[in-house]
Amino acid sequence: MTTLSVTSVPPSEDTFAEEALAFLTGHAQPKVEVTAEWGEGSDRVNLLAEKDKEEQATDLRAAQEWRRTAFDAGFGWITGPPEFGGRGLPASFERRYQALEAGFDVPSQAPFSIGLGMVAPTILAHARPEVREHYLRKLWRGDIVACQLFSEPVAGSDLAGLQTRAERDGDEWVLNGQKVWTSGAQFSDIGEIICRTDPAAPKHKGLTAFIVDMHAPGVEVRPLRQMTGSASFNEVFFTDVRVPDSHRLGDVNNGWAVALTTLMNERASIGAGSSVGRVNTERLISLLRHLGRDHDPLARQRLADVYINTKVSSYTSQRALARVKAGQAPGPELSIAKLSLTLNTRRVCELVSMVLGPKLIADGGEWGTYAWSELVVGFPAMRIAGGTDEIMRNIIGERVLGLPKEPPA
Repeated sequence: MTTLSVTSVPPSEDTFAEEALAFLTGHAQPKVEVTAEWGEGSDRVNLLAEKDKEEQATDLRAAQEWRRTAFDAGFGWITGPPEFGGRGLPASFERRYQALEAGFDVPSQAPFSIGLGMVAPTILAHARPEVREHYLRKLWRGDIVACQLFSEPVAGSDLAGLQTRAERDGDEWVLNGQKVWTSGAQFSDIGEIICRTDPAAPKHKGLTAFIVDMHAPGVEVRPLRQMTGSASFNEVFFTDVRVPDSHRLGDVNNGWAVALTTLMNERASIGAGSSVGRVNTERLISLLRHLGRDHDPLARQRLADVYINTKVSSYTSQRALARVKAGQAPGPELSIAKLSLTLNTRRVCELVSMVLGPKLIADGGEWGTYAWSELVVGFPAMRIAGGTDEIMRNIIGERVLGLPKEPPA
């Protein structure tokens, strides 16, 4: 494969766009927009692309092949530091490429969303130079996949209350504990984990972050079955898992600062997603027309509420992400985007519940009706993923609005 060399004189944005378009034209087919009529194709409506293990493996192979092709051509990490495989170009170049790529039929990059959106930025910010050199290029080229190992069964929304232990043993750390709700653990090669290294210290002060090998002895991944019927998440057990000290992120007992880097990038990734999951307004309009509720003033008002709040949320997300892409640290306003995502999804669930009634809970074989149940039963997970609604409200109140903190118990 030929890798584009990074010269000292960067190309102009227009020259870069011509180069990108030539690459895309030579390696992918233009996307053909298909306007589906009511009753045609799949009527499935969900928040997550819930697939079985074989489908996940097929999607991962396709995603890796495309990412390697794009990376080797110079489009895998456009804004990244050249010493780690990036091209060192401004964020506007990446936005230009993404706009062009959106017009082509390329494999979904969802398997890399956590690794590139959350773990890689944390490695770049907190890992040792040799660790950054070892992992960042592989992550961005798609050679390896990463997951995030934060949540625990006992800690709940209180991340600082986690109990997974890491004890120093010479130049290594020995990990014991359990993590839960880990997306992508079943096909991940490495994971970012936060552990308690000083039980005597205040809970925010005794944490340390590491990069752990997900194939190491003592790592066990178990799928978690959801109400939707699939298993998109996992619980992960660590039994005497050894991690070299070189794979520590940041200083000992300063893991909270590392975690904040990951969490802000996590909320940026989640908040930047589709405002109502896989649902669009046209599908809701078609549903109301099919049910004869398109002239119902209450249904129309609910629909308008979904549309308006979705638009407002998208503008807020764009503004926040523009700061991130300009090289500024993710701010607490990304918590607004994440909270808006759950609130807007709830608005959709309430609308379809109102107009469908019993058709939502009893499958009568009618296209486009019972299919909404997967969205409704899957929605509660969105209120937890990436920080609960209550945590998001606290962050917005305290860091955005400047309100006083809640008194401790």
